[in-house]
Amino acid sequence: MEHILSMIGLAKKAGLVEIGEEPVGAAARAKHARVILVAEDAGASSVRRAYSFAQSGACLCLTVSANKDDLGRALGRTSCAMAAVTDIGFAESIVKKLAVLDEARYGAAAAQLSVKAKRAAERKREQLQHEKNVQQGKKKRKAEPPAAPAPKAEQSAAPKKSAPRKNTVRKNTAPSPADRFAGSRPVKKGKGSIKKK
Repeated sequence: MEHILSMIGLAKKAGLVEIGEEPVGAAARAKHARVILVAEDAGASSVRRAYSFAQSGACLCLTVSANKDDLGRALGRTSCAMAAVTDIGFAESIVKKLAVLDEARYGAAAAQLSVKAKRAAERKREQLQHEKNVQQGKKKRKAEPPAAPAPKAEQSAAPKKSAPRKNTVRKNTAPSPADRFAGSRPVKKGKGSIKKK
């Protein structure tokens, strides 16, 4: 159990653990909590709230075989009834170590968290690939060089006369100012539009 508590302490040093009822509830509601760990001697109301947080946050809630003092000591406190691990990697390794100690109690939770960790890794890999594609852009295939032009027949010495150009009149395509603002509403003048003398 000491190895598991030291791993929880390491996750705390990395800033990946929420400690106490209010932070755990906030992390679960924000869907950041991956597993909620409850001390074995926590009060019935605390355990009930922890399971409620886990249900609302769609995460696991496990009662560990450590009392509040041991869990608190691992997290740098005097005592701690509940803590939430917010990183999927730490959560998976902690639950796997718990499953090694007690397969019947934590085996299903370890399998479920392993599946979640694989999905999270896939999503992260896809996100990184997407960002790489956005930064670099997809490489376009180079256009094939045009075929060599066919040899032209010898031109006659007499210059060709070009066809006369037609006089084309360009139409003014820009709308007149009156037409441009025909459907608009008048501007209301506020305090800033008054001219001071």
